[in-house]
Amino acid sequence: MINSRSSNLTIDLSALVHNLSQIRLLTGQDTKIMGIVKSDAYGHGLVSVSKTLEKNNIDCLGVAHLHEALKLRKNGIKLPIMILCGINTRDECYEVVKNKLSPFLFEPIVIKILSQESMRQGKKTHIYLKIDTGMGRLGIPHDETGSFIESIMPLKGLCLEGLSSHLSSADEPSGNFTETQIRHFEKAIEVGRSMGLRLHFNNLANSAGIMAYRKARFNMVRPGIMLYGGLPSPGFRTSVPLRPVMHFKGQVLQVRDLPGDTPLSYGRTYYTKGPRKTAILSAGYGDGLPRNMSNKGKVLIKGKRVPIVGTICMNITICDITGLKGVKSGDESTFLGSQGKETITGDDIGRWADTISYDIFCSIGQRNIKEY
Repeated sequence: MINSRSSNLTIDLSALVHNLSQIRLLTGQDTKIMGIVKSDAYGHGLVSVSKTLEKNNIDCLGVAHLHEALKLRKNGIKLPIMILCGINTRDECYEVVKNKLSPFLFEPIVIKILSQESMRQGKKTHIYLKIDTGMGRLGIPHDETGSFIESIMPLKGLCLEGLSSHLSSADEPSGNFTETQIRHFEKAIEVGRSMGLRLHFNNLANSAGIMAYRKARFNMVRPGIMLYGGLPSPGFRTSVPLRPVMHFKGQVLQVRDLPGDTPLSYGRTYYTKGPRKTAILSAGYGDGLPRNMSNKGKVLIKGKRVPIVGTICMNITICDITGLKGVKSGDESTFLGSQGKETITGDDIGRWADTISYDIFCSIGQRNIKEY
């Protein structure tokens, strides 16, 4: 059989399990863990990642939208599944109740419809209230927590499991704003419990919050990027030994010897400085590599970092291998992951491309066939 694929995306599920174990070491046994698997598990594969997390006793899963939750149910996932971006319609309420899903809610009319649907199906639906403590995105203003809870308390068929909020800046060196968000969230929980609610599973901490703010962990945490071996931002510092889960490799298509002052690729953004040897590689922005790292990024060949030169093309990247001996057509090139003793991380690529590892993983994962 002819193999027409000259690039290869592999997902190391053992690294995923390792990263989950590191989260457990940080949080302890009393803190529940919600594994965030939205957006195809950050490009790593929704179903395969979720099954691995379920097998390794994670407490629950978090998705962005209903269709992701339904896909997990259809593939046999039994864990509690939270819908982080909420639901909107009566049809969505029907599916939530039928499939025992737990939405994060913030709109009174949706909560009322969900109550009606729960009563109609004779079931109890577990829900969470989304509280805005400073993200300025979805949610109930934190100082309106009491009045909002009071307005929905008469509704039947619902079980309010906890409050949820999101940290906007926990990866920043200054923690003043994050500390303020934590205080707002503590107050919201206090108000809810003063009204007779137990609120077992309050959750605020994302990956940055888990690693940097013990006070932000509460009853449940929501690790996303750290599950996949990435950092919340390229400059984030942590002592947690995470392992990369995604590896993206290509091939050398051609090796060329070029004279000085030779323009390379679209737009002539790079000219050779004297005689140079280049390798033409089998992936580009059409395969998920960010075009922004043209003339800035690196790739691994023969276990060495070599610079990307010229503008990255849709399916081709050029690198300078001058001085690197023995490179030939068919050799492996590593864009993301390890080769020999060297590793290029999603955070490396994010730094070169002025973005974050989340973007890198989603982009590469979306555009390539995964092997596990």
